[in-house]
Amino acid sequence: MEPHSLSAADIQAGIERLATAIREKTQDKPIALVGIRSRGDEVAERLLTLLSTEDRELSYGVLDISLYRDDFEHLHENPALQETDIGFPVEGAHIILVDDVLFTGRTIRAALDALSDYGRPAKVELAVLIDRGHREMPIQPDYVGITLDTHRHDHVLVSLEGTDALDEVRIVAKEIP
Repeated sequence: MEPHSLSAADIQAGIERLATAIREKTQDKPIALVGIRSRGDEVAERLLTLLSTEDRELSYGVLDISLYRDDFEHLHENPALQETDIGFPVEGAHIILVDDVLFTGRTIRAALDALSDYGRPAKVELAVLIDRGHREMPIQPDYVGITLDTHRHDHVLVSLEGTDALDEVRIVAKEIP
């Protein structure tokens, strides 16, 4: 099977769809975008840029969930921990968690656990650039930029300009014996 890909223009259109949906649903209310490392933080930064043209209170933070993952022991012997940077009070905030790809839901579960260490938000919503399906947990996004029809064993490889020096999404089919 030939790999399928999305271009930089497709990614930009997905981010613009997210910004439009967030704008429409939250109107002028204060929100905090919290990007999940890595690449969710870059999607959140791009959303922040698009939403910052409005007259509303916007906060931004980055969440590292490495120590909260349920597959932590399988990641690496010495995983690279990155900094969480949430410079606003989480208590009572309307937070929109942002990630690049929603697959099983386990990353989001870990993010919710990590976020709870910083306080109790009034509301938490989920924005994902790509929803590829195949949930293992009862987690659904509130905002979706791109919906992909994938097989469970496919690999969805996201590259973003700030992290990887190009914007591209490749879907690589995994051969099943």
